[in-house]
Amino acid sequence: MVLGSRDPAGERPQALAAELGEKARVATVADAVRAAQVVVFAIPGAGMTTTVPAIAAALEGKIVLDATNNVGAQPAHSVDLIAAAAPSAQVFRAFSTLGWENFAAPLIGGVQVDLFYAGPAGDADALVAALIADIGLRAVRVGDRAQLDLLEGLTALWFTFVFQQGRSRHLAFKLISD
Repeated sequence: MVLGSRDPAGERPQALAAELGEKARVATVADAVRAAQVVVFAIPGAGMTTTVPAIAAALEGKIVLDATNNVGAQPAHSVDLIAAAAPSAQVFRAFSTLGWENFAAPLIGGVQVDLFYAGPAGDADALVAALIADIGLRAVRVGDRAQLDLLEGLTALWFTFVFQQGRSRHLAFKLISD
């Protein structure tokens, strides 16, 4: 696993790499993207407008997961920005409807947390679903880019429960069917 950082030698990225173990290393953002099959953007959403154009060529042909939330902006996602900068990238919206607490502890009351995501169908979708499952979450595909507004609404609802109602950040939504 390669972690991209503006300051690869910095204390925080080095500490995270050490915590993740010997398979993790830190590189510049551009070098990390070039080395990856799958790129996960987990940075402040406002930073996407400068980050994506700077590494657009390296994103071409990659599977890209947009986990950013540019809170207060419309849209809060960066899927369109990524797709315009790297047209051959397969862009997904994932890891945006929950807080990190759910990734660290994917069970609540013994029930597996659902992660809702959207993106293109096909082999890349199967890989994204497997990555979600590897974290311990149940992958629930909402659809493709046409369903991004549904995910944005779910994210807004999560933020409402957590910040406006003062609930625990270890909160998730569950799809139940028979």
